Amino acid sequence: MRFRRQARERAIQFLFQHDVNPPEAIEEELDRFWKSQTSAAIAEDHQPATWGKPSEPEPPTPEDDEVRQFGDPLIRGVLEKLSELDGIIGEQTRNWDIERIAKVDRNILRLAIYEMLHRDDIPPVVSINEAIDIAKKFSTENSGRFVNGILDKVKGRLMRPARTTAN
Repeated sequence: MRFRRQARERAIQFLFQHDVNPPEAIEEELDRFWKSQTSAAIAEDHQPATWGKPSEPEPPTPEDDEVRQFGDPLIRGVLEKLSELDGIIGEQTRNWDIERIAKVDRNILRLAIYEMLHRDDIPPVVSINEAIDIAKKFSTENSGRFVNGILDKVKGRLMRPARTTAN
């Protein structure tokens, strides 16, 4: 299950990137993104630069494939439901324009709310806990509490059990 955390973190990274600089061709950008997120590509980024002809990229590992299989539908789902998700965030943050929410926090909220509303295979409390942990990792020290507060309000409106899958 560790690959699901990696997939969520990478989804947040793509959504943040998309928020800052929306691509013209989403399919190409997603493909480029996932290729840059393979274990080999990440390891190569941490190696000293070498001169000469670039080496052939290593194929994705089975774990890379699992991360992409879980993360890609999350990214696509959030982008498809963006206005719905932003509306829900706006309802929960009265008197606070969504554009004023830190981009990292905004995308963490989008992803978690998408999971809570549209992924019946994921218990809402799992989505909330994952979002809080990711907020603590990628954002400010107060972001975990902020994300928890918003997501707890959304969880209260759900018409399904919070601790089990709907399947």
